[in-house]
Amino acid sequence: MAETTTRPLARTLTGERADLLEQLGQARFFLRLTANELTDAQAAERSTVSELCVGGLVKHVTAVERSWAAFILEGPSAMPDFTAMTEADLAERRDGFRLMPGETLAGVLADYAETARRTDDLVATLPDLDVSHPLPKAPWFDGDVRWSARRVLLHIIAETAQHAGHADIVREALDGTKSMG
Repeated sequence: MAETTTRPLARTLTGERADLLEQLGQARFFLRLTANELTDAQAAERSTVSELCVGGLVKHVTAVERSWAAFILEGPSAMPDFTAMTEADLAERRDGFRLMPGETLAGVLADYAETARRTDDLVATLPDLDVSHPLPKAPWFDGDVRWSARRVLLHIIAETAQHAGHADIVREALDGTKSMG
């Protein structure tokens, strides 16, 4: 995969925004690298006791990045109330970790690239990284906490890096290929 970790936009920025986009770009690179040269069937395969597959992890990280970018712009109304999820909502959420019939690895990677482009543009053009919103209702968030755009971006970076590691394990179990080491 002949790709750099730094997008052209990140190279034109300086300071904190450049640093955030560089770190996010590196995490994205390693996630995409795990999908390199996989077939759709391999990308959908569960290779460990986990429910995770490489294609599903890319799909999930795309959805997470998209929803948190919307949160930066719109606040908690951009996200579901996780405390009121129905069984159907939970099933849909589980499907977000799988390649479903009709979905392809190329399709989820293209969606991820477009989501990344939009997030990068948001980071470059957002007037203030200190803009903050209260977190959405979820059992894993404490009370009346607010996150700034900066904090949300750090969360997106952490989420992407964590799932890149998961994808690396799934890929290694598939065919022995490792993205690092």
